[in-house]
Amino acid sequence: MRVVGSARAAGRRVGERFGEVEWRRVRLWGLLSVCVLAVVGAVAWFTPALSVRTVRIDGAVAAPEQQVRDRLEIPSGRSILRIDTDAMARRVASIPKVRTARVQRIFPSTIRVTVVERAAVLFYESQEGAHLLDADGVEFAVEPAPIGVPKLITDHPGSADPVTRAAVAILAIVPPALAVQVSEVAARSLSDISLNLKDGRTVLWGGSDDAERKAAVVLPLLTRPGTVFDVSSPNLVTVK
Repeated sequence: MRVVGSARAAGRRVGERFGEVEWRRVRLWGLLSVCVLAVVGAVAWFTPALSVRTVRIDGAVAAPEQQVRDRLEIPSGRSILRIDTDAMARRVASIPKVRTARVQRIFPSTIRVTVVERAAVLFYESQEGAHLLDADGVEFAVEPAPIGVPKLITDHPGSADPVTRAAVAILAIVPPALAVQVSEVAARSLSDISLNLKDGRTVLWGGSDDAERKAAVVLPLLTRPGTVFDVSSPNLVTVK
């Protein structure tokens, strides 16, 4: 019995020593792994190893690509991990013809810029030319209006004008089948806005109230004979 007990005790001591050796090896490999990761991280963060080498720009048509690149202001030789993509996106979005911009890192060395440009929904004339307004009511360019964009007629046109913003909002409300027929939007006040159609007919829209009801009744009303279609009071529409 003493022999057996001694053998068991010796086995336990050997096992304990073996376990200690294995645990030391695990700790050593763990420490080495941390050191390697730290070195790799430092190289990636502080050296030009992951600097930007390629810039991809998607969606820029009206806004020149070179202008987008200039607004990025990518620091030469700086790691892609250290560039501020949010700040880059804000600078690109400050281009008048850009509505939104998104900047992404694509490892190891590419920056991707996705641009959504502003599209004209109305324009108004001035001595400088045609001022283009987008669906947000933002004036973003003075240049010839695209074909099919309606002209705004109002006393004080501009992004800061409440009547102008109301006219833009109404164009966003009208059914697409009607919107493509509009040649002019005459906005005399917030509650007196008319749509002049390409065929000479006029839709008296009124204000932006009861928008859904007006949108529902206007197309059936336009199937009737007449030149002036009044939906300003959608529960009592008239045709002249």
